Amino acid sequence: MKRFLPHWLLVLAVLCLAGCNDDDTTTTEDILGVWSGRSQFEGLARNAAVSFTIGDKAYVGLGTDGTSKFVDFWEYNPATNTWTQKADFPGVGRYLAVGFSAGGKGYVGTGYDGANKLRDFYEYDPVANQWTRKADFGGSARYGAVALSIAGKGYLGTGFDGNAKKDFWQYDPATDQWTQKPSFGGNKRQGAVAFTLNNQGYLLLGSDNGSYMADVWSYDPTNELWTQHRELINSTDYDYDYSALPRANATAFVVGTHGFVALGINGSTLTSCYEYAPEADTWTQKTSFGGVARTYPISFGLGDRGYVGLGLASALRLDDLWQIAPNESPD
Repeated sequence: MKRFLPHWLLVLAVLCLAGCNDDDTTTTEDILGVWSGRSQFEGLARNAAVSFTIGDKAYVGLGTDGTSKFVDFWEYNPATNTWTQKADFPGVGRYLAVGFSAGGKGYVGTGYDGANKLRDFYEYDPVANQWTRKADFGGSARYGAVALSIAGKGYLGTGFDGNAKKDFWQYDPATDQWTQKPSFGGNKRQGAVAFTLNNQGYLLLGSDNGSYMADVWSYDPTNELWTQHRELINSTDYDYDYSALPRANATAFVVGTHGFVALGINGSTLTSCYEYAPEADTWTQKTSFGGVARTYPISFGLGDRGYVGLGLASALRLDDLWQIAPNESPD
């Protein structure tokens, strides 16, 4: 004999199927962001390069193809969608270095040359197209660190010097001096990402002893305090218990007043992209990256667009560049 559910139970089941998804309530129609291919990087394909922006242009260089450690540097002009080669980096070729800009100059240092961890630092003047060696990084030689700039000063922290690190240092271009600041508020790590919003530095994600991280922290230089924020998770809806999205060797950039995180690895390589709104302390999923999944890419934000490229897909080094219009709706 057949048994039938009461009418009210059938209604409840339908409602639950429609709205009780434990993973993500974001529908395809809700996800914004349009990716489009841009002019390929004109240097050789590579991963673990560095990038920074000065004015309305981006600068990309260093990295490795698995054998060579590069010293070439290139300028990208989004207005003309073209690359122009600039003066070679004067230090030894390297990868997993850091780069940031401050006061109209670019700064590059630390990294790994295939045999040695490094702590030398250099300044790039885009007007003179010239590099100048500056004071060595104040901490230990390392690779896989992060760097950012706040109010004309540079900051560098975390990374790997034989052990994962959590120290944090400030660089003053006016005095060419490094000063140690309060250590990062989270666990030691390498392969993290960082960006600057509202005169605060954000340091997030990465790995420590094989564990992938999803935590997010900000540093306020005015009171030298670290504050923990909402983890990178797959929804902004507080009514559901959504999963954290840990990853390392990803990339991050800023468009307008929001930060973005894309790609990376958490056991498998990823194409997902998320937007962080500091005013609400929330994460919003964006359209997945338009290219192949990868680790160790570069990225930068210019105007109202974000750019992501290069990197490592399995054993393949890449030389592509992609642009995202983060607030446009896909067709």
